[in-house]
Amino acid sequence: QKVKDSMRVLLPVLLNKSHESHDKIRAILLYIFSTNGTTQENLDKLIQNVQIESDSDMIRNWKYLDVPVISSSAAQQHKHPRRDRSSEETFQLSRWTPVIKDVMEDAIENKLDSKDWPYCSQCPPTWSGSGAV
Repeated sequence: QKVKDSMRVLLPVLLNKSHESHDKIRAILLYIFSTNGTTQENLDKLIQNVQIESDSDMIRNWKYLDVPVISSSAAQQHKHPRRDRSSEETFQLSRWTPVIKDVMEDAIENKLDSKDWPYCSQCPPTWSGSGAV
């Protein structure tokens, strides 16, 4: 059953003194994952009310793994565009294709955006993607 107001369910767990701080961090991360990010103000209030300021980097550092901790339109623009793989043959147990496969294929074809990949996109312009560089 889908939770309608996850914050109402989350707050009693976070304010409970018997739970350890790591469990509270896990609960906050589950909330962030389920809502696909939260506002900076909401995250600051959660961290302050739960009193985990010293461990707040455990939550904020998920942004380096492309998890939308803070939801905003600017964060969505940096997502790597996915390729259409609907016609590819897949294994029966395959559920998804990792983003790194798209990135590596673009690197081989020399199609990486120089803003996002400044050191990977400096191949010579005559390079056709064949052979090692």
